[in-house]
Amino acid sequence: MSADNPKRVTVRELAHSRSGDKGNTSNIAVIVYHRAAYALLAEQLTADRVRAHFEGVIEGEVVRYDVPGLGVFNFVCEGALGGGVSRSLRLDNYGKTLASGVLPIEIELPEDFDTGLLRGR
Repeated sequence: MSADNPKRVTVRELAHSRSGDKGNTSNIAVIVYHRAAYALLAEQLTADRVRAHFEGVIEGEVVRYDVPGLGVFNFVCEGALGGGVSRSLRLDNYGKTLASGVLPIEIELPEDFDTGLLRGR
C-alpha cells in the first residue's frame, strides 16, 4: 500500500451491528470483531460521519457513546423513524435496516493494520 492509495475496507469487514428503536429515535450498535479495530473505528466512524451517511433519513442529532470494554459504539439517532413507529409511513418504521446501512461505510486502514483480522480473511 502506498500513501497515495491507502487500503480501504467497509465497516462490515471490521464489525457487525444491531439496531433498535424508542419513539422517533433509533440506536445503532456497532460491535467490533477484534479489539485491534476499535481504535480505528473510534477515529473514523464518528457521529458526524454516520449522520452524513444517513442524510435524508436521520433528521436530528446523532450522538456516539463509546463502550471500549465491550468493543462497542452506540449511535443514538434522533428523528430517524419518520415520527415513530405508530406515526411513521416508512417501510422500516422500526429502523432495523439502519444497522445494515452503517456497514458499507468505508474505513481507511493504516499501513501496519493486520488484514488477517478482517472478516472472512
